[in-house]
Amino acid sequence: MKNYELAIVLFSTLSEEEKLGTLEKVKDLIVRFGGEIKNVDDWGKRKLAYEIDKQKEGFYYFIQFNGETSTPAEVESRINIMEPVLRYLIISLEDK
Repeated sequence: MKNYELAIVLFSTLSEEEKLGTLEKVKDLIVRFGGEIKNVDDWGKRKLAYEIDKQKEGFYYFIQFNGETSTPAEVESRINIMEPVLRYLIISLEDK
């Protein structure tokens, strides 16, 4: 299993309930496709570097997880169609 990190930015207009629900769906996707969540880092609401879809702020989360080599592609394909997600990126972490 390899180590990965998912950086995800949610729309700043979401309610607390919607925000937590979306985060739970993302975590469920990781587990469903063979991943094991190691850490979830909540950075809260932050200003974006540039405006995206008329949004100037977003909720930032960083999720570290272990998974098979197919896990990131499966998770990305589902996150890509989630409406509350403004941006996301999955990177592979080097083993130290």
